[in-house]
Amino acid sequence: MSVLVYTESDQGTLKKGALEVASYAKAVADKLGTSVTAVAINANNTSELAKYGVDKVLNISNDALKAFDAKIYANVIKQAAEKESSQVVVLSSSADSKYIAPLLAVSLNAGYASNVIEAPSSTSPFTVKRNAFTNKAFEVSQINTEIKIIGVSSNAFGLVETSGNASAEDFSPSITASDVKVQSVDKVTDKVTIADADIVVSGGRGLKGPENWGMIEELANVLGGATACSKPVSDLGWRPHSEHVGQTGKPVASNLYIAIGISGAIQHLAGVNASKVKLVINTDPEAPFFKAADYGVVGDAFTVVPELIEKLKAFKANQ
Repeated sequence: MSVLVYTESDQGTLKKGALEVASYAKAVADKLGTSVTAVAINANNTSELAKYGVDKVLNISNDALKAFDAKIYANVIKQAAEKESSQVVVLSSSADSKYIAPLLAVSLNAGYASNVIEAPSSTSPFTVKRNAFTNKAFEVSQINTEIKIIGVSSNAFGLVETSGNASAEDFSPSITASDVKVQSVDKVTDKVTIADADIVVSGGRGLKGPENWGMIEELANVLGGATACSKPVSDLGWRPHSEHVGQTGKPVASNLYIAIGISGAIQHLAGVNASKVKLVINTDPEAPFFKAADYGVVGDAFTVVPELIEKLKAFKANQ
């Protein structure tokens, strides 16, 4: 009857989001008076999960699962849920988990609540608070099915450390072939990904060309963040489409989002509204982004950003 949590990893390393959903699962388990079981697929070290409330880890090691396939992964998690008799399954809001969750809901005949931001306010009926309308409003939802699936919004619940030990168990679910065949996967290995970054530094057409992106990358490096861009920038070929954030690109829910030379079209704002703090640097004081920003700097990015980088370097040097 434990709460089951799917903990994602990348090249064998647990993602930050995995620790957040483990923390969330622990909060749910405490309300239900039960334990937390984690499912980890091809993860090298899962002992860290104990610090975030996991009591048992089902370790799955299988070369057939190295390439992500939503149907296969959903079936694997279903088998884990059935093994543990879990009535609550917790996932993140990553792109992969958003593919998995609907398939898992169908196979388990479960209700699914996405974009959840708080632990359940009640377990009878099972009631959760969610982001709605592209993070412009909140919605309180009840899940009335016997089995519940919860997708936790990124950076909403946070990491909550606890004390305890987690037992480890090898788990070998049956794996059926999928109609989808992955030919190859290209991954960036030396940069912080947008999905996992606490800080995202994003540039727009105000940077005038790809040759000026050095200062965006330098600012991101100083802050330990990821680089991103607006849709017009990726459409122009200045930056790869993998860096495009917004409603039609990757959603961003970072702790700090820095927008440089981005006017703030509604589609872009919809994709970054979940970020906790938004800093805008733009020469146009009437840019729409300023209305959504927590902090705004009206100025030339080619002057402001280099000065900001130098101030940050000096600050870090004195720490």
